[in-house]
Amino acid sequence: MKTQVAIIGAGPAGLLLAQLLRQSAIDCVILEARSEEYVLSRIRAGVLEHPTVELLHSIGAGDRLAREGLPHEGVDIVFRGEKRRIDFPSLTDGKTVTVYGQQEVVKDLIALKKDFDGQILFEAENVQLHDIESDSPSVRFTRHGEDVVLTCDFIAGCDGFHGVSRQTIPQDRLKLFEKVYPFAWLGLLAEAAPAQDELIYSYHQNGFALFSMRSPEVTRLYLQCHPEENLDEWPDERVWSELHIRLESGDGFRLNEGKILRKDVTPMRSFVCETMRHGRLFLAGDSAHIVPPTGAKGLNLAAGDVKVLNDALVAFFKSGSTDLLDAYEATALKRVWAAERFSWFMTRLLHKFPDGEPFDEAIQIADLDYFTSSEAGRKTIAENYVGLPFG
Repeated sequence: MKTQVAIIGAGPAGLLLAQLLRQSAIDCVILEARSEEYVLSRIRAGVLEHPTVELLHSIGAGDRLAREGLPHEGVDIVFRGEKRRIDFPSLTDGKTVTVYGQQEVVKDLIALKKDFDGQILFEAENVQLHDIESDSPSVRFTRHGEDVVLTCDFIAGCDGFHGVSRQTIPQDRLKLFEKVYPFAWLGLLAEAAPAQDELIYSYHQNGFALFSMRSPEVTRLYLQCHPEENLDEWPDERVWSELHIRLESGDGFRLNEGKILRKDVTPMRSFVCETMRHGRLFLAGDSAHIVPPTGAKGLNLAAGDVKVLNDALVAFFKSGSTDLLDAYEATALKRVWAAERFSWFMTRLLHKFPDGEPFDEAIQIADLDYFTSSEAGRKTIAENYVGLPFG
């Protein structure tokens, strides 16, 4: 097999890149280790930044998003029993975010890809990248018992944190940064109508809590917990009791309870691989960086990466110029580190740190007060939350 761009991974990064390349008539093939059913069943966060929504519409993947997505014009931040709102449009020249599940984005992108050329090879196993430092890299894999060699001009590693792409880069060429947080999130999916239309972030002495939603019928909720939390110690009664305590302030807001459909624990960490290019291999999305979910940046960072990578590949195939390819790493990392900083900032601002000193807790309250009461503070949160420009 031969193609211009071999894309490893059928997550949001790989699928978005494929559609962007198609618009410029650049051929690509996506290789995905899992089955299509598995890929479509992966549940992830679903807050889309303003630039991500615009990008999805630009590639023809915005119809269902426009119908079913839940636009949000702000978020509430609760601390000391008081709720303060960050109004996005007034602080960002009219920009908003949209709640739309990542699995729904993946579903739309897979359908779009199939409508055009169908080149998504699911269940591509034992993937190996070869000759990535040459002008003629290749990908070898096994599919349905058959060994296949895919030759290409470039490889886009969009296969996530545990994928083969980053692991192919020699260890002595990797520049890595990592921070592991001393807490996790207990995530809950409840069959209950959301009690309000916008997210609530809560700083509480019992720990952080987040109120979100997946649809008009399903509420998504999170509680700060221990990284090694035993789910058996969180029966439904305790879950709802703690959510009421942490999220309800004095304004009359009250959660709607319902059947809990799912419980899971999400670890919290920050990770950046600054080596986003090695020869003809380019990393994008979770293969290059992980953010704690507090800032809602994961999928949106992937979108930013592939927009920059697409522009670079288009310039090469149309004119032979390598300028944007050579600048890809620096251009992408500027936005990556901005999102890492914001995610770290929100995580530090809103969580109860184990063994935290009274001084540090007093600083958290002072920061919460400043960033929610002054226009400059609210604008800082709003600009970063709705999304910095791509590129």
